[in-house]
Amino acid sequence: MATFRDIVKYYRPYRAIALLSIAAASLFEIVDLAVPYTIGQILNVLSGQPLDALLQKAIDAASALTGMPANKLLSLAVLLSVIFLVTVVRAPIQPWISSWFHWDIALRSRRDYSGKAIEKVLTLPLEFYDENNPGRIAGKVARGIANHTWSYPEIAGQLIPKLGRVLGIFVIIWLIEWRIAILFLISFVFILTFSIKDLKTIIKIEERLDKYAENTESRNSEIITNIKTVKAFATEKQELKRQRERLEREFKVVDYRVHKGYVKLNTWQRTVIQFCVFTVLGLTLAATVGGKISLGHFVTTLTVSSMAYAELEPISNLAEVFARRYASMLRFHEFMQQPSGADSKGVLQSQILSTSTTPYKFTGKVEFCQVSFGYDPSRQVLQDINLLIEPCQTVALVGRSGSGKSTLVKLLFRYFEANRGRILIDGEDIRSLDVTAYRHRLAIVHQEVDIFNGTLLDNLRYGNLNASLEQVQAACRIARLDEVIQQMPQGYHTLVGERGVRLSGGQRQRLGIARALLVDPDILIFDEATSSLDYESERSIQLAMRSILGTRTAIVIAHRLSTVREADKIVVLDRGQIVEVGNHAELLRQEGIYRRLHLLQETGELL
Repeated sequence: MATFRDIVKYYRPYRAIALLSIAAASLFEIVDLAVPYTIGQILNVLSGQPLDALLQKAIDAASALTGMPANKLLSLAVLLSVIFLVTVVRAPIQPWISSWFHWDIALRSRRDYSGKAIEKVLTLPLEFYDENNPGRIAGKVARGIANHTWSYPEIAGQLIPKLGRVLGIFVIIWLIEWRIAILFLISFVFILTFSIKDLKTIIKIEERLDKYAENTESRNSEIITNIKTVKAFATEKQELKRQRERLEREFKVVDYRVHKGYVKLNTWQRTVIQFCVFTVLGLTLAATVGGKISLGHFVTTLTVSSMAYAELEPISNLAEVFARRYASMLRFHEFMQQPSGADSKGVLQSQILSTSTTPYKFTGKVEFCQVSFGYDPSRQVLQDINLLIEPCQTVALVGRSGSGKSTLVKLLFRYFEANRGRILIDGEDIRSLDVTAYRHRLAIVHQEVDIFNGTLLDNLRYGNLNASLEQVQAACRIARLDEVIQQMPQGYHTLVGERGVRLSGGQRQRLGIARALLVDPDILIFDEATSSLDYESERSIQLAMRSILGTRTAIVIAHRLSTVREADKIVVLDRGQIVEVGNHAELLRQEGIYRRLHLLQETGELL
């Protein structure tokens, strides 16, 4: 659970310079008070009233130093010099000592946490992405970092220094008339206390609103991602109606509860502030008439107290802005506190140290020994799997949907750890291996090949950035992608669009095969690589696969049994268990599940 402390920790690496810049900004705010104080003393000089003892000593010292008489002219010269120092001389210094560092710290922290957020995205477990879509995650990160970036200069550069100025004003009024200072302090604390109390209530509404807005943005992202499905089912009106209803509800909360709450708070503050200013005016005037304070002190007290009460509005505005951002910042930290996946421990570190990590080279012998696994411990997806895959052997995994075929591959990739049993590669437990170096020796071609927005060459080299053009061309010939590239307007440099929208399903599959081959894996997995293709595309993929099989260990997951007829071994899974093992001819003779699936497909019946 994220707290305010997590927001403060966001800037911890720059704590020393942050404290220095905040102190400097606060000091400049306090130094500003020298101007109304000095003007009050000038008024005393002009009206023939005595100066404060400290200033009189300064004037006497200036007289002794310059040899000039300590008269009205020297007094005015000294007082003007004070104003010159705190205004003209300070002007070019303040932006660099305070303002520069406020934004420098905010921007450096943004850089740091943007990198940490990407690291978190790369190391979260796969099941996290089953429950959260990309739009929700990206929005949470973007809003959290942006609000942190904008909030720091406002809080450190304005809010805290303004509070420092108010404290300085209290000290000045105390030195002039302590009774007025006590009244001033009580009123100020009273206003701030009740303002903060109201803000806490509004913040709770903002937190719920932030979650609601996140859901709305998430749905927008889904609509964009699935726009073809939306248009195919002609549900544009339905989607628009749903989102408009959500936006209307969001508007009512923002306008009638949040915004109205801020307006009520501001109305109450202004009324109380004006009453306090008037009260201070009356008390100060009474003290002046009674001879307790000088005319200069009257002007100084009235001016600085007005300045203090005037700061309440910007302080409240800053607090209001921070309250609006608070929820999204907390939700960002909640995201950053998500536990990393067990398969990601040490992944980024080993990639950084990849030059010193000895690369693996396997024969491709894989053995599953008494492997059991369940995403939910109470429900096993795989039970007592025992399977031996020899080097360069082609093994097909078939069975009904949900029988555990893809889960078996996920365990091989170490996306998850088996609840019981071991997986060996060349006789070594895969859990003892460096996960990054181990995965470099595996490659997979999914049913839906992920394509990045870039060129064909960028996508082909994704797993092996050092691949030469000759290697790329050789892989494309084996995958039968070369004939496609020849028809592209810019060849290998053709842009494929977001998620590869400019490529057909068969072309994406062939690109996936070529990309996998460029890694030169010891084990190559085809995860239903032809199930969603037309006959011609399927035939092309089968020919590409045929040229690969036998050159390395291959695991083929397929619903279409025509894809696996030539496999050395076909493993039939049912309800998480291996029920049949053999080649195509052997399994047909057994008259079991495989034969039944084969007959259903041959006759055109649905599985």
